[in-house]
Amino acid sequence: MSRPSVPADPRLAETATRLAAALPGRVERDVPFSSLTTYGLGGPAAVLVRVRNEADLEALARSLAPGVPFLCVGRGSNLLVADEGFAGVAVLLDGPLTDLRIDTAPATGGTGAIVAGGGVKLPVLARQAAAAGWGGIEFFAGIPGSVGGAVRMNAGGHGKETVEVLRRAWVVDLGRGGAEVERPVGSLDLGYRHSNLGPAHVVVRAEFAVAARPADECRAEIDEVVRWRRANQPGGNNAGSVFTNPPGDSAGRLIDTCGLKGFRVGTARVSERHANFFQAEPDGRGRATDVVALVLEVQRRVAEASGITLLPELRRVAFAGLAGAVPGAPGAWPGPDHAAVVGTRPGASDSEPVSAPGALELGGRL
Repeated sequence: MSRPSVPADPRLAETATRLAAALPGRVERDVPFSSLTTYGLGGPAAVLVRVRNEADLEALARSLAPGVPFLCVGRGSNLLVADEGFAGVAVLLDGPLTDLRIDTAPATGGTGAIVAGGGVKLPVLARQAAAAGWGGIEFFAGIPGSVGGAVRMNAGGHGKETVEVLRRAWVVDLGRGGAEVERPVGSLDLGYRHSNLGPAHVVVRAEFAVAARPADECRAEIDEVVRWRRANQPGGNNAGSVFTNPPGDSAGRLIDTCGLKGFRVGTARVSERHANFFQAEPDGRGRATDVVALVLEVQRRVAEASGITLLPELRRVAFAGLAGAVPGAPGAWPGPDHAAVVGTRPGASDSEPVSAPGALELGGRL
């Protein structure tokens, strides 16, 4: 049986052809997002490209035709993609961009630095640092994302955030030719689940400050982080916290106070273990549309009961009005687009990325 495909504009087909020539063997068509995200949801990505280094990213930037949406996927741990799919180019970091450079900590103690590729899994970073006798980033063991995602969202947990351990990041802007720029941590405007990186930016590497610590102490802290997570957060098909915490309060507490644990909309439900985690049915039975409906209904009920409007931290992709949306895709909640488009607008160059609802008027099939 052939897998679902995304209706496509000739510009997207042209981009796919250019990419296949520039990066042979690393371009795929109509890859289901259900295999790329922790929700296990989402229709196909019209084009998927795996990039291994900065030269690949420059080739990608050259290959993107004006008007074609693109999206850096990372570990897919904070993405909700429309069931109809994404009419654009999904970018995965691979090869050396998932490498770590760790030297063993000196027996005399002191501080050091670890450089990790943007595609490195955060739990892998924490555990390998611990094995080498470096501490300070144990909290990453409880975050199922990537280094690039941690920098972009200032990921945090267990009382610590990325901004506290990040020294600098190397960033490529796919909308401006793909050249790499070194960004000190102070230039990234990191706040609560926020940075000034846009959807066209790709974090290719990051450097973290660490301190020498006995490996067994590091491992014990990591084990405690993992134990807490298993006791307090659900496994299965979810994307972690759905809403950011409002100042001075907890989104999970507000949802729980409304009696919404276990509340269901279609194939999506509020977790019984942690009210700010929404579960999707596994094995292809879930629908992103149901997750959207659940988010909006929970948001409505909490606002009605408390006067507080919870803000989603989920990154929605290819819903109506967003870049890469397929005709017929439903809407979601308002907010910034998390895909980018190389396009034109008055006063902008052809290489400037713009969030462009309906950037591709889709017809035909890729």
